Amino acid sequence: MGWMLKRTAQCPKCPWIKGSDPREIPNGYCESRHRELASTIARPADLADMHTTELHVMACHETEDAHCVGWLMNQLGPGNNIALRLKMRSCENASKLRLRGEQHATFKDTLPEAEQQ
Repeated sequence: MGWMLKRTAQCPKCPWIKGSDPREIPNGYCESRHRELASTIARPADLADMHTTELHVMACHETEDAHCVGWLMNQLGPGNNIALRLKMRSCENASKLRLRGEQHATFKDTLPEAEQQ
């Protein structure tokens, strides 16, 4: 028996959407907490995370106890998060994941412009 994602559609204000301003996400925004989410991003060509018991995930800012759909799709695709890919094999509703528009390619791109400089 598998498990199910609590949310499968990306939030309209998701910071992974190009053109979104993370300062406008609902329920407040904290730039330092946003930067700390870098720990949820797989390191390229690093398989070390596959052998840990804890998978660090980015939570949705809109839905309690749910994964960020923008993060999920990035890490399953260009982010190449092998540990996440293995976990998602048993997810029963992974095929229902839906994004809203063009997405940022990297976590750094999700940060406010002032932080990227």
